[in-house]
Formats: sequence, C-alpha cells, structure tokens
Amino acid sequence: MAGMATHVITGAGSGIGAAVARRLHARGDRLVLHARDAGRAEELAAEFPGAETLVGDLADPEALSEALSQQTLPDQVDSLLHIAGVVDLGAVGELSRKAWRRQLDVNLIAPAELTRLFLPGLRAARGHVVFVNSGAGLNAHAGWSAYAASKHGLKALADALREEEHGNGVRVTTVYPGRTASPMQAKVHQQEGKEYDPSRWIDPESVATTVLTALDLPRDAEVTDLSVRPGR
Repeated sequence: MAGMATHVITGAGSGIGAAVARRLHARGDRLVLHARDAGRAEELAAEFPGAETLVGDLADPEALSEALSQQTLPDQVDSLLHIAGVVDLGAVGELSRKAWRRQLDVNLIAPAELTRLFLPGLRAARGHVVFVNSGAGLNAHAGWSAYAASKHGLKALADALREEEHGNGVRVTTVYPGRTASPMQAKVHQQEGKEYDPSRWIDPESVATTVLTALDLPRDAEVTDLSVRPGR
C-alpha cells in the first residue's frame, strides 16, 4: 500500500490492535481509531499523536450508526481493521444469555455494522477489510461455545463480503491467530484457572506483521485466509 493511507482500526488500545496501530503510525499513515467512549478516545489520541478518533460502543451495535453519523468519517478508507474482541468462557449449560449477547454483539454484529457504514469509503479507495478472527473461528472446543460461535459467524461475514465486494475492488482478509500474549489471553487463563506465561504464546507484533503483509500485498494478489500458530 504505497503512500499515506487511511486506516480505521478497532481494538487499537492493546494487544494485536495496538501493535498494528504502532506499525502504521510509525510509517506516517493516517489513523482513525475507534474508541468505546470519550475517555478512551483521549487516551488513544495521546498514545498516537496525530491520530483521529471515532467514538461508539461495540457492545451496542444498534447505536453505532447514530453515533457515527454525528462524527466525521473519512471519505476514503484504505483499510478497515476489525481487531477488537471480547471473550467469556463457559459451558453451554452454564453460560448466561447476557454473555452470549455481549460476545455476539462485539465480535460479530458490530463488525458487520461498521463494515456497512464504511463500505462507501472502502469502495472509493478500493480498500481492504481485515478481520482478526481466532483459531476458535475454525474449531470450537468445550467451554468456548459463545466465543467460537461469534468467530465462526465472523468467518461467514468475511467470506460473503469478499464475494460481494470483489467487483468493487475491495479486498477481504481473515487472519486466524492462535493464542497471543495479550490482556485477553491473560483473562482467558484466569477463566481457565491456569497460570499465564506470555512467553509461551505469539507476540502481538508477529500477528501485526501478518496483517501488514496482507495490506501491503500488490493489487494483483489477495490474501484471503491466514492462520498463525504459536511457534514454540
């Protein structure tokens, strides 16, 4: 992706999202960072000088359109990077409806709504949508039903979007990271009752490298699906 490009990023506050934002910020690209509230937006603006912010709660996807309609969206979007996510483990017989709803809203419905809202800008730029999914988006295991369901749904969203927007020049990539050293992984270990050792898992910078590789690939090719697993 040559020259200064505009990237809209969710989840830029930590983990993989922060790693991707740092790399794009360092090369001088324009960042438009999503934040759940005004306080978080101020923190992101301080961390990434010159970046713009958009405020909207992914846990309330029905309100996203109204929230963003009162803010200035970029006319052209070179990439929309869906990196934010939440996880709550639990057996099917124990997981609450609230836990199901939160994961589906943040991990699936909000990305679908944001994609819809940014599609005009993506089409104008012949841009790129990247969904940072999970290994759980390919295989579901005991205790991971709601999270895996949201991520399997995210795969379906990406696959359908790719076919729908190919003629408009919009590329769509899904990255499926395995366990990555991040605040989310620390929470997962806490829920599993296991000791968390970040050195055992993928460095977020390594996942960021795969995302940028997909973004920077020449226009004659498209990375559609890419799995990344711990190398240790």
